[in-house]
Amino acid sequence: MRDIRLRTGTATILSVIAFYSITGAVAAFVWWLVFTPNLALVRKNRLVIPSIAMIAIFSIILELTGGAGLAYFFRMMVVILIGVWLLSGQTRGEFLHMGCWLLGNRIGFELGMLAEMGLQNLHALLIDFDRIRAAERMKGVRSGLQSIVPVGRVLVHGTLLRAEDTAELLAVRGYVQGGTCVVTFAREKGDIPAAFFAVCAALIAMIPVSAFFILS
Repeated sequence: MRDIRLRTGTATILSVIAFYSITGAVAAFVWWLVFTPNLALVRKNRLVIPSIAMIAIFSIILELTGGAGLAYFFRMMVVILIGVWLLSGQTRGEFLHMGCWLLGNRIGFELGMLAEMGLQNLHALLIDFDRIRAAERMKGVRSGLQSIVPVGRVLVHGTLLRAEDTAELLAVRGYVQGGTCVVTFAREKGDIPAAFFAVCAALIAMIPVSAFFILS
């Protein structure tokens, strides 16, 4: 799905219904299996498995303390998969164009620029993380719980430095608020059908079964 407007709207709808109920999570998961490269996305994104593992830990704790941990795990797993699909097709400038299209060249430009900067920082974090892992392997250091704190400190410090450099650059160039952007969007043939079936999945998740069948 190339149109960022349809992709963002579809991801929002599917994430909401997946978090709302198990029925919604099942419907969203079926949509994800049909309309996305599914397993190819999981293999390409290094953050999927760690994110799902972290959710699994919280789900086990919730289940042991009397909560619906299994249901929570499945719903959050689907939300993560939908989010990975949303970002997998992202190209530079898409969120800036969508922000200007949605809210104009002032507020929309600001929000779109913030989204683009956030994604750039995420990409930079992944690169820094890969470099840290490579350095650990060269030194023979095992990755584990003991390395989480120092690695996290390095990543946070690098992110703060980049944010400071970006703020200084914007100030030097005289940036105040808003900007001008010529909005353009690309679309594929399958974008409309995929968005349509996402709406159908939302309706299935939100409308009770009794609305379709006469139950005694």
